[in-house]
Amino acid sequence: MTSSSPASMETQEQTQPRTYLNFIAGAWRPSASGVTFDNTNPAHRSEIIARFQKSTPADVDAAIDAAEQALPAWRAMPAPQRGAIILKAALLLEARQAELARDMTREMGKPLRETMGDLQTAIDFGKFVAGEGSRAEGETVPSGIPDKMCLTIRQPLGVVGIITPWNFPMAIPAWKTFPALLAGNTVVLKPASDTPLSATHLVEILDEAGLPKGVLNLVTGPGGTLGDSLVTDPRVAMISLTGSTEVGRHVAELCGRDLRRVSLELGGKNAIIVMDDANLDEVVKAVSWAGFGTTGQRCTATSRVIVHQKVAEAFIAKLTEAAQKLRVGDGLLAETDMGPLVNQGRVGAVHEYTEIGQQEGARLVTGGCPLDEGALSEGAYYAPTIFTDVKATMRIAQEEVFGPFVSVIPVADYAEAIEVANSTIYGLSCAIFTEDARLVFRAMRDINAGLVYINAGTTGAEPHLPFGGTKQSGNGHRELGRKAVEEFSETKTIFVSYPAV
Repeated sequence: MTSSSPASMETQEQTQPRTYLNFIAGAWRPSASGVTFDNTNPAHRSEIIARFQKSTPADVDAAIDAAEQALPAWRAMPAPQRGAIILKAALLLEARQAELARDMTREMGKPLRETMGDLQTAIDFGKFVAGEGSRAEGETVPSGIPDKMCLTIRQPLGVVGIITPWNFPMAIPAWKTFPALLAGNTVVLKPASDTPLSATHLVEILDEAGLPKGVLNLVTGPGGTLGDSLVTDPRVAMISLTGSTEVGRHVAELCGRDLRRVSLELGGKNAIIVMDDANLDEVVKAVSWAGFGTTGQRCTATSRVIVHQKVAEAFIAKLTEAAQKLRVGDGLLAETDMGPLVNQGRVGAVHEYTEIGQQEGARLVTGGCPLDEGALSEGAYYAPTIFTDVKATMRIAQEEVFGPFVSVIPVADYAEAIEVANSTIYGLSCAIFTEDARLVFRAMRDINAGLVYINAGTTGAEPHLPFGGTKQSGNGHRELGRKAVEEFSETKTIFVSYPAV
């Protein structure tokens, strides 16, 4: 059974949730299992937004087969033509931004201004990548041998499997899918089960923009079963995953068995260093946004503040006041500053770290509890939480919490601040606030992270610049910018000899 639209064509009463299908070989299809799962609103857990296919390995197999069959014609299409399709998709996203942002807020919780930003990243990067279709793809270099020239070109890898998280459900699928397609690959996309609607919207729009059948395929369902099926299939030339470091290790191990390429963007335990000459009002504003924006559910979220002991007390007082003023609620409400966590399970996971922090001897300053009374009783809400008197070796200073949870670590000087900042297994994002130009340049050198911010928070990637981390925040690959297309392609070196006959 197939359908011409992403939702089932069966007549339903308006009160019934819409049922969405997989997208395989250019058609919307039910899964082989015939089973669906509910996509619910984390702000109102009884509200079912839509139903999606609980796919099986058989669906993954069909999607890979479709991508493999579509590959020869797609890779033969000139890159500028592929770029034109991506540009059209970006413009369609832009035209529907407000509507798509509302759907995203309903399925994952963050306030509308944040989901608008999520979409804006996808739009901006789509426009950027489209232009890369007309950029030189290699170089011509002189040979050391007479009557000979040398050049490089870039070619697609083949079928690419893309596995995306729920916290940026449009931006991340877009910033992986767009460059993979531009490079001439075909794609099987497996979005997070908490946020399949946004990924489905992206696929709808690329289909409308003129993407040929089979070039992009979508399967929804449980990550464990489907992820392993996608990752272990020898027809898949590359896996691109954004997720936890634990999952990244598993995927890297599976891909490593047959030496297939894998690009991993993983966790972070990001810090803002606050020196004693910093403007504390600016720091508090940055931490409030980077620590509690998206309810702390960002790989680049500020979860540690390493503050000079001379200003620690004043900083904690200001940050506590700011956190207590944050308005928590449904992200569709204009007055909301911080929405819910993505699901009820995350509430329990974050609260476990509150208990760990207290057991370790850190001091809870504010928050530290679920918010489940009155208008918040139906949602997965947690109070903005701040701990102080945190030691760098504590679990709350070392492990990724992924919630509205900030640990304040006092230090004596710059040297200790850098030592603490670099003391975790992660190296994604780090920031420093100081008015000392000498420290700025030393920090640029000394901080071990893929992203460094000066007098700004730890979040805020720009589409034309590389994004990624060091250590266990990834495996050295970079997303966004010109590097993105390179990651999804292979360099071929060509030697041409033309001696006289």
